[in-house]
Amino acid sequence: MSPRDRSTNRLLMNSDQLELMDRSLEQQAIEQSNDAASEARRTEYLERLRAALPELRKLEGFPIGSDEDILALSDPPYYTACPNPFLADFIAEHGTVYDEATDDYHREPFAADVSEGKNDPIYNAHSYHTKVPHKAIMRYILHYTKPGDVVFDGFCGTGMTGVAAQLCGSPDPDFRATVEAEWAATGHPKPEWGARYAVLGDLSPAATFIAYNYNSPINAKTFKREAERILDEVEAELGWMYATPHSDGSTGRINYVVWSEVLLCPGCGAEVVWWSATVDEIAKLVNTQARCPDCGSRFSKEEAGRATVTVVDPVVGSLRQGKSVPVVIDYDAAGRRWKKQATSGDVPSVAYPAVPIAVRMPDGDEGRRNDGVGVTHAHHYLTPRNLTTVLAFWRRIDQVADCRLRLALKFLLTGMLRQVSRLAKVGTTYYLNGGGGAVNAGLLGTLYLPSFSAEVNPLQTWQNRSRRIGEALAMAAPARSSIVTTQSALGVDLGVESVDYVFLDPPFGSNISYSDLNVLWEAWLGVRTQAEQEAIVSRRQHRSLPEYQALMEAAFERAYRALKCGRWMTVEFHNSSNAVWNAIQVAIQRAGFVMADVRVLDKGGGTFKSVTSAGAVKQDLVISAYKPRMGFEHRFALEAGTEQGTWEFVREHLGQLPVFVENKGRVEVVAERQNYLLFDRMVAFHIQRGATVPFSAGQFYAGLHHRFLERDDMYFTELQAAAYDRRRLEAPDIEQMSVFVFDEKSARQWIRAELLTRPQTFQDLQPKFLRELNQNRYEELPELRDILEQGFLEDPDTHRWRVPDPGKQADLEALRQRGLLTEFATYLPGSSRLKRFRIEAVRAGFADLWAKRAYAAIIAMAERLPDEVVQEDPALLMYYDNAVTREGAG
Repeated sequence: MSPRDRSTNRLLMNSDQLELMDRSLEQQAIEQSNDAASEARRTEYLERLRAALPELRKLEGFPIGSDEDILALSDPPYYTACPNPFLADFIAEHGTVYDEATDDYHREPFAADVSEGKNDPIYNAHSYHTKVPHKAIMRYILHYTKPGDVVFDGFCGTGMTGVAAQLCGSPDPDFRATVEAEWAATGHPKPEWGARYAVLGDLSPAATFIAYNYNSPINAKTFKREAERILDEVEAELGWMYATPHSDGSTGRINYVVWSEVLLCPGCGAEVVWWSATVDEIAKLVNTQARCPDCGSRFSKEEAGRATVTVVDPVVGSLRQGKSVPVVIDYDAAGRRWKKQATSGDVPSVAYPAVPIAVRMPDGDEGRRNDGVGVTHAHHYLTPRNLTTVLAFWRRIDQVADCRLRLALKFLLTGMLRQVSRLAKVGTTYYLNGGGGAVNAGLLGTLYLPSFSAEVNPLQTWQNRSRRIGEALAMAAPARSSIVTTQSALGVDLGVESVDYVFLDPPFGSNISYSDLNVLWEAWLGVRTQAEQEAIVSRRQHRSLPEYQALMEAAFERAYRALKCGRWMTVEFHNSSNAVWNAIQVAIQRAGFVMADVRVLDKGGGTFKSVTSAGAVKQDLVISAYKPRMGFEHRFALEAGTEQGTWEFVREHLGQLPVFVENKGRVEVVAERQNYLLFDRMVAFHIQRGATVPFSAGQFYAGLHHRFLERDDMYFTELQAAAYDRRRLEAPDIEQMSVFVFDEKSARQWIRAELLTRPQTFQDLQPKFLRELNQNRYEELPELRDILEQGFLEDPDTHRWRVPDPGKQADLEALRQRGLLTEFATYLPGSSRLKRFRIEAVRAGFADLWAKRAYAAIIAMAERLPDEVVQEDPALLMYYDNAVTREGAG
């Protein structure tokens, strides 16, 4: 519009319209100025990053990619697709100097219920394998920090910790009201609303790319406008590929095409289309066996071979791939949705296009899963037609000048890649019976190619997702308060005592092969994971549990170094393996942290409950651990191995534990306040610091009873006991803990919990005990009566068993320990592997050998035990690991 035309139009407008127009022009001028400043800033930092790359490349875990690809994917200083050299500047600007002399910080472990669903636009903006809902993390951040504090997440994944830190300053009203009501009901202090800062790191470039997008502001309207422009261009170029003729002669638009694998009859070798042979649309079921149309024989999928076909890839060359054929087309036409059987004329024949870079799938458990069917490179996970369309989108995105907008559009495209890939699966139950979506993104956490894949229309997917993505990103990041680095958690250097809270949701064992799965995105991004430092258990990567534990320990050591004294680390744990759970516990403690609370997520009720045994790892756990104050560490170093040092640790540890936990009007037992867990923590603290444990369990229990106050089988300081008593009057019912009986120690815990409710006879206890028993196969578990006689007292008149009073408990424990050591002595002769044994006797023996500094004897005995026994028992693993360290140092 020319100045003359604008002047004429202004004469026709009223004053309100003129004011709005002036504001709009002013806003545009501000945005243009900001854009110019942002581009100047990025240019300056890009040059600084370019200059730093030679040195950064020397760091372990530096990603795979050229300098130009790394620079193109980065938006420094806020995000670099490699180790971020600007972390120290961020900490200097936003962090605070720690001074223990003036520090008055104190928090108990967060013990309230946490239940947050995944039906959230921010959570669903990208299809990454795992995410913790940001609203769940917000509760932890609100509890452990104050506005302006710095939070660190070294396994950030999609960056939900950064989103949570930022949205603590601008929560949605419903969430704010919910949290304040929840906390008021439990006596929790009112949350301090206000944004926190976050340092986010991950080994995977795909993860940090997603985290950057979630944590960087964007104009939703600009994003939507640019996404629509690109869609229009690609639609004009390639829309014909997703057209299909309708019965009335009109043209329909394909939603998705069902492709079926073709198998070979084991009887005659004939090709059998698995969909046609097994899917009964009239009976609405899928048969597990097919009937060969040629020879009539019946066979299962496992009995059949796979038909193959030669395809030509202009980059990779000719290769044999598993044969699939189109069987059903779902499409829109004449204002309705239709399905029809696919014919050769319905699906255009499209050859593989030439991709810019053909990335070979990595040599991992998932990466090489599909080599046998010729899916060897990342681009093979797209059909030739969808690959052609995705390439058209990508090339146009690369031409977008604005860095933030360009990366957001790539976020949109990578977020839909799995949905439009050959991994997408037809859910036959929904397909045949209706309800829900008939197509899903496939078996998450794997690269499994389904028998019935869905070739989803990328044009339609882009259109549907672009409507939501810009708004979701704008909601997630109203401002910049995070910095993102792409590197191993083992190498992140934030200085000493620089951050206020650590939240980690690390990979656990062999659950998910992130580096394998992320190649589907990273091949497009041009920067890939250097998997040498990936914390994973994998036979193909020659990484076993000890290597995994060592990597996790190094990562926790980095977090410990950066965390201020007296502050907290939260670790989310998702694994069904006792061995991995114990490796995590040992790694946390060897890094210097003290574990103060372990809670299990009750998936049925959506709540966390305190747990007392390793058998709970079949559920989701949240671990709370703290970094002791330096003054206490110095005092303990002077008194280590003495009676005074022991009780000072107990007093310090009790000060870090929840005093009162209420769940729906019932008092919850704080497991960490029970005598046996206090003993375990005391022993671990001494062992990890190379100190002699001064007490036996019986002596410790007796001393605990004399020095601290007991309430409901928990121990408190005097002030804590008074506070507990006041709250206890308001909620008289006490909730029992969940104890899993799988060895002698857990059996004693279960018996104790039962007898604390009321004295019971052997006949009362035995049927309940047998119902709870899930004995380890190596455990030589004593009979129930023997366990009772060794640790509990029987009334001679009523024959009811009860928990002994603390004075007699010490004597009983001493007798029991003597018996266990006698049993352990019978294991020492010989060199063959032990097949059956009492783990309690081995624990007692290891403790005795540690006190005698007989580290070589601990190592020798551990090598005679089955590997899984040492790996799955936290006490044995702790003694063994530290004995190896001491023996090596000696």
